[in-house]
Amino acid sequence: MTLRELLKDGERKLQEAQIPEASIDAWYLLEYVTGMNKQQYFLSMGENASDEVTEQYKNLIEKRCEHIPLQYLTGTQDFMGLTFEVNPSVLIPRQDTEILVEEVRKQLRPNDRILDLCTGSGCILIGLLAWGVKKHTGNGLCGLQDNLTGVGADISEAALSTAKRNASLHNIEAQWICGDLFENITGSFQVIVSNPPYIPSREIPGLMPEVCQHEPMGALDGREDGLYFYDRITREAPEYLSPGGWLFFEIGCEQAEAVTGMMKATGFCDVKVTKDLCGLDRVVSGHL
Repeated sequence: MTLRELLKDGERKLQEAQIPEASIDAWYLLEYVTGMNKQQYFLSMGENASDEVTEQYKNLIEKRCEHIPLQYLTGTQDFMGLTFEVNPSVLIPRQDTEILVEEVRKQLRPNDRILDLCTGSGCILIGLLAWGVKKHTGNGLCGLQDNLTGVGADISEAALSTAKRNASLHNIEAQWICGDLFENITGSFQVIVSNPPYIPSREIPGLMPEVCQHEPMGALDGREDGLYFYDRITREAPEYLSPGGWLFFEIGCEQAEAVTGMMKATGFCDVKVTKDLCGLDRVVSGHL
């Protein structure tokens, strides 16, 4: 079987399994197995695929047909210009969350200490700390020129192990703490940021199989109304924020009014909602 035939066979199987963007996923899996870019593929697509490549590719296609996310099969996902390790213990970083990181960046000042609650893969905190380096050095990650420091917290030890590996991958130093939100957190912060579980429990079964069957339930389930973690974090955050400190949330697109109300009732000022690239409410932020 030639490489071209192998790719077409993978695409056909994914289409039959009703996998969204079957052609794109079929290509990414072939790229992952062979290490070829598009140009290299076009130059050699008439060549026979080795037995090893054929077997590995077909196994991955079968797994993708079971709606296992592509990123869990390749083990990586890009976020904020960085490549992160992902696995079933962490949510797959999404483009919407880049809006959250961009909003936090606007408020960061030298020597700020950041707390990232429900850190998962660590992509938010690492994306912020890496930026604190890159904005001064351009290329190399050679030390935090802004002296930004950060703590990533999660209730999942497996998630924290992934976050630590991602930090090491990008030469980022941070503190990683296992606990239920503010449990085991000490000291004060200028910024607290969180992308907490926010999907109402009853809605989870209706999500795409890739999400509801394979991503970690603990990172999805926001309890009955999806607002449980926003309420807890908003009420407890003032104890850990410095005067004037900022709180940032990623939210579900229908949760802006409720989360904004919580923050205003707790004493946060200049509370605002930021939309994502699709024009949907995505971030709520405010300061003490």
